[in-house]
Amino acid sequence: MSSKLPSAASAITDQYPDVWQAYQTLGQASSNAGPLSEREKRLVKLALAVGAGSEGAVHSHTRRGVSEGLAKDDMIHVTMLAIGTLGFPQAVAAKTWIEDVTDPS
Repeated sequence: MSSKLPSAASAITDQYPDVWQAYQTLGQASSNAGPLSEREKRLVKLALAVGAGSEGAVHSHTRRGVSEGLAKDDMIHVTMLAIGTLGFPQAVAAKTWIEDVTDPS
């Protein structure tokens, strides 16, 4: 997990280090619980963030995807797959959140 967290999250990690450590341990255990590749896990996490409607999480997983070498088109494809399940407006919103990171102004 990135060491640079938003200020609110960083404050919690400082105030409750045991909770933060448990959260990191759970994340690692979840990641290791199955056969998906790192690329597949990143795309799934992006899809979950899209489904949750979390702009911050979509930004975070897009940044991580870019740093891990995922193509923008692969991440945008996640939003196209979301249309049937989540609806066109949610997919469009998620696409713009990905582009906030991949195509900054």
